[in-house]
Amino acid sequence: MQPPAPIPDAVPDVPLAVDLDGTLVRTDTLHENLLVLLKHAPWLLLLAPLWVLRGKAFFKAEVARRARLDVTSLPYNAEVLAFLREEHARGRRLVLATAADRGIADAVAAHLGLFHSVVASEAGVNLSGARKLERLREVLGTFDYAGNDAVDLPLWRECRQIIVVHATAGVLRQAQGLGRPVHRVFEPPPAGVRPWVKALRVHQWAKNALVFVPLLAAHKATQGGMAPRAVLAFIAFSLCASSVYVINDLLDLASDRRHPSKSQRPFASGALPVRAGVVLAPLLLGCAAALALSTLPLSFSALLAAYFVLTLAYSLRLKQVVMLDVLVLAGLYTVRIFGGALAVGVPTSSWLLMFSTFLFLSLALLKRLSEVRRLRQSNETSAHGRGYLAQDYEQLASLGAAAGQVSVLVLALYITSKEVTALYAHPERLWLLCPVMLYWVGRIWVLAHRGLVNEDPLVFALRDRVSYVVGAVAALVLWVAT
Repeated sequence: MQPPAPIPDAVPDVPLAVDLDGTLVRTDTLHENLLVLLKHAPWLLLLAPLWVLRGKAFFKAEVARRARLDVTSLPYNAEVLAFLREEHARGRRLVLATAADRGIADAVAAHLGLFHSVVASEAGVNLSGARKLERLREVLGTFDYAGNDAVDLPLWRECRQIIVVHATAGVLRQAQGLGRPVHRVFEPPPAGVRPWVKALRVHQWAKNALVFVPLLAAHKATQGGMAPRAVLAFIAFSLCASSVYVINDLLDLASDRRHPSKSQRPFASGALPVRAGVVLAPLLLGCAAALALSTLPLSFSALLAAYFVLTLAYSLRLKQVVMLDVLVLAGLYTVRIFGGALAVGVPTSSWLLMFSTFLFLSLALLKRLSEVRRLRQSNETSAHGRGYLAQDYEQLASLGAAAGQVSVLVLALYITSKEVTALYAHPERLWLLCPVMLYWVGRIWVLAHRGLVNEDPLVFALRDRVSYVVGAVAALVLWVAT
């Protein structure tokens, strides 16, 4: 995208009024405040109808007062900030003019240090549209105005210079239809499905392939009707998991924005509005529930509901509790295997559940190890929104490597059990799986110590050629043992 052309006749003595939500920041501060309340004090939302009855300005003020949004981590529009700094350096008077609560606006102005004054909603007056225009006329007289929405049309109609920021094509046409030049148009990011795919974390659906494990372990993949049910279970788990991912991202906006990679997530970066996530999460969950209830056993639907509750509890609180968080993560992997067994109607192997529990506990600890390693590199002492400290690195490493080795021990014990002889013609060949697994577990932990493993081990494995080779060798061993 080409940089916008400068305003041809902008002069320092004409103030520039700038909108906040959707213009200066790529989000809506009221929506973000509500999400903060939902995470930290959801019971207060029961009072929301009473606040609304006293007017929108009062509602905004109460939400802002109780939520205390961290404005330092908001997704500020880099192009607009650069433009404002240029104008500020020229000595131009900049005014933050917003319908957001005064407390939020003052905090933003103090954080940026660019604005000479602030006009915002306060004293029971919601400063939007015509009311904002009236206040700006009273305070500034003549002014230029930068906005992004149709509600800004009254201001564009009366201001000296029209500046459009990240507006939709329809709003831009309306602004251009006012009969005056529209200057300094900051284009929105290209539309497309990529932000939605990232929000759903489609690559994480690979975890849900665990629902096929009981079917394959029981050697019943070719029996009629079982494979389609496993596919339906995979889809149901994927939709349910994406619902939780969206909820997690909405509730973790502040933490994600402090993270070098998570800050690029669609909701944290402002690529998708938070209100879209509020609609998307229940829609995904509803689709998952409808699919499970209409096509799969009731026991699977009950397990899927338990999975959702547990993952939601993890997002809200459990991920902040040291060690309990990794146990829950390991349990969520194992639940997928158990769900696959319920979907196709095969008994659940206790060996399989034990093996998966220790293996996924190892991977969960590896994920935390990578996060703690990042803390050390950035000279931080603790992880925001987590219970771990930089000094926990060695303990996490020892626990995680040990859990990985125990998973291989469980595999070895399974190979010597009576269950194996009923499923495999050459069970002695399964011993080859042990060195294969020892190699993979040992290698991924060595690479983690070197800082070469992504914070999500699954993402690493999906991009790692060696992991694919290991998987192929393991599949070959199982085939020759059958």
